[in-house]
Amino acid sequence: MPIRLLSSEVSSQIAAGEVVERPASVVKELTENSLDAGAKNVSISVADAGRTLIEVADDGHGIPAGELELAAARHATSKLIQSDDLFHIQTLGFRGEALASIGSVSQMSITSRVESANEGARLKVDGGIASKVEKVGAPIGTVVRVENLFYNVPARLKFLKTDTTERRAIDSLVTRYALAYPNVRFKVTDGKQVTLQTAGDGDRRAILAALYGVDVAKQMLEVMATEENMTITGFISPVSLTRSNRRELTFFINGRWVQEISLNSALLQAYHTLLMVGRYPLTALFLDMAPEDVDVNVHPTKAEVRFRAQDKIFSFVQRSVRKALLAYTPVPSVSPQLWGSRSTPSEPRTVGIDWSIGHDSQLTVEGGQLTVGGDDEFGETSYQSPVNSEQSSAVNGQSSFAGVPLLRLIGQIGSTYIVAEGPDGLYLIDQHAAHERVLFEKLMAQHDNKSIPSQSLLAPEIVTLPPQSSKILLEQLPFLNKFGFEVEEFGTNTFQVRSMPMLFAGGSPAMALKALVEDFEEDESPLQAEVEARLAARVCKRLAVKGGQALTSEEQKSLLNDLENCQSPRTCPHGRPTMIHLTVDTLERQFGRKGAR
Repeated sequence: MPIRLLSSEVSSQIAAGEVVERPASVVKELTENSLDAGAKNVSISVADAGRTLIEVADDGHGIPAGELELAAARHATSKLIQSDDLFHIQTLGFRGEALASIGSVSQMSITSRVESANEGARLKVDGGIASKVEKVGAPIGTVVRVENLFYNVPARLKFLKTDTTERRAIDSLVTRYALAYPNVRFKVTDGKQVTLQTAGDGDRRAILAALYGVDVAKQMLEVMATEENMTITGFISPVSLTRSNRRELTFFINGRWVQEISLNSALLQAYHTLLMVGRYPLTALFLDMAPEDVDVNVHPTKAEVRFRAQDKIFSFVQRSVRKALLAYTPVPSVSPQLWGSRSTPSEPRTVGIDWSIGHDSQLTVEGGQLTVGGDDEFGETSYQSPVNSEQSSAVNGQSSFAGVPLLRLIGQIGSTYIVAEGPDGLYLIDQHAAHERVLFEKLMAQHDNKSIPSQSLLAPEIVTLPPQSSKILLEQLPFLNKFGFEVEEFGTNTFQVRSMPMLFAGGSPAMALKALVEDFEEDESPLQAEVEARLAARVCKRLAVKGGQALTSEEQKSLLNDLENCQSPRTCPHGRPTMIHLTVDTLERQFGRKGAR
């Protein structure tokens, strides 16, 4: 085929594909233009997750009427003159491609007025074709209205995600810029509802409270460090506040949101040995440095950067975060109660199990026999020899693989694991996973019988969620109400919980709702096909007793009895094992009573 030049229409759409990937890309480019214009108020309106309408209005410097048509042309910018300026960039935009790219795949209008003009001007661009500039009345600033995004590129339109996913991307983007520019007042409207609004008073912690809730904002640790020509500020989460993915690792370089692997690695290195495997902190860090030390002209979306002294910056970020963590986090100490007398629960438990006061059993060894003694219903017993597998199955009335035999409580280890004796050996039971399985099967049984007893709260509890989380919860409310919850909207990103299932009496409604909207750390593949079962598993996991909670003897016995009655007691709903079984034969070989076979 002969070589020929592409038409301007095709080349514009190809270039637009590099800059405008989804509605959130449009919001990003227009918001950055508003911030470069010195805006103190940025209002963003979205309809149909950005498919039919995206409007960004600001009170910045505006665009003169004579330059309005040029502003929508490709490679036209006021922020760059010569190539050397690429190494001293102090603005968010500089390529002059954003407006041209957006206009080539949508129906766009730009209305702007500068302070020295008595009237504003408007330019309309339809699929890359600009009309004549017309004079209109307008306030100082700029309003860019983007309608019918990708109307002339139907293939790109088909690749957009669901409305929920696209709205979440927009909300996530704007929340990050709200944190980076606390002196700017942001307002996001989705249809007729305001999903985000900040005061613009410079208080970042107040913005954190609006985005993630007051409880999270109180826990965040402040970072502030300076070294040579670099400064880092922002917030990091304590080791007790984590997420199951890296999406909440936020970095801004000179006011620009970037996604740089080296910065994420430095941050995670600072948390090394402090977090569980697969858990990640929640951070918002802002790094300021000389413009010539960072190259932002790497990727069309300007999300990737390159540093002149990467090792130096890596070390600076790691030391600064680690220093803040050690300053706020006390050195953990081992309580002597774990190794001596039994620990007393700090507060009563009321979730799922009949908690009552009991006595701990004592574990002793006499004459080579494992003896359990204590003031309980079992009395003092000793274990001589195991029964065979046929006897064990007959006693239990079920398969030894699928179920568990009758267990006799021995005690608790580290306030996390329950030790029990069965006819075929020793059982170590994870109390959290076991309680999660018990709650899940009870809740699903009640759900299948359509008889979930619900208990009204004495006073409705108000729960505030981040904007992107509230949208997810709204979609899940019908499923949630089927499980005995009564939840309704109570303002912007706020919900009112009026009742909960009696099975969770005493549990936190806020924890239950957050369990539904936060990304889950467990593999949920066993429950992917069943939406209701997956939601039930999430709630049960959040409201089950946790590792580190000391349980009384009666609490432990009640949990064992409930676990024995479960249909699948060996795993939690997500497939994680609830217990480890050590046969008597294994114990004897470990202690040298039998030779290796």
